[in-house]
Amino acid sequence: MTTTQLQPMPEDWRRALAVVAHPDDLEYGCSAAIAAWTDGGREVAYVLATRGEAGIDTLEPEKCGPLREREQRASAAVVGVSAVEFLDHKDGVIEYGTALRRDIAAAIRRHRPELVITLNHRDTWGGVVWNTPDHVAVGRATLDAAGDAGNRWIFPELVEQGLQPWDGVRWVAVAGSSTPTHAVDATSGLERAVASLLEHRSYIEALTDQDPETYVRGFLTKHAEVTGERFGGRPAVAFELLSR
Repeated sequence: MTTTQLQPMPEDWRRALAVVAHPDDLEYGCSAAIAAWTDGGREVAYVLATRGEAGIDTLEPEKCGPLREREQRASAAVVGVSAVEFLDHKDGVIEYGTALRRDIAAAIRRHRPELVITLNHRDTWGGVVWNTPDHVAVGRATLDAAGDAGNRWIFPELVEQGLQPWDGVRWVAVAGSSTPTHAVDATSGLERAVASLLEHRSYIEALTDQDPETYVRGFLTKHAEVTGERFGGRPAVAFELLSR
């Protein structure tokens, strides 16, 4: 069977906005690409729907949320991202709907990206592992909000708040897709991707009994190498690229 090769991601853009549900969602696969982009002078901002306050079983949400926010800001800084926003939807029970679409459309209007990045919005990971409702809701709402942001008659209250329509989103890139189409060379960014995910130490220590660095390096390296088999043998980060 012939394996379909992944195409290089477009490079004719300056600003990107990554929209995901939780702290660590981007670090489990996107960070090496983001490091490469910021190295090249591109601007990348993060928007998170929640603060991940329900993510650690042994830590109550009112303590967990601020901790995970701090870890996320430190994690983003490792790969050259300083703009990190939280929408304060409730972790674990994010609802897909107009409220979520409005919040994401507002973020798109604020940041005016050409590329929007989100996480797998489908029901499963590769047809074998069930996805979480939060990922599905935020991923789908982000795809919709990329269009909402450019229509002044959808959420007209945003114009009243000074957020003019932004119809400049050219692509939405979905990370973690089982049907990727494009990739980014992870060679230069892989070490910083490891360091970036390691900033989520509290979450990782609750997730696994493995040494955190062993766990993180093994996870990210394996995925980059598997993707690289479809990208000229170079370690890579894969995306399903949807044009607008």
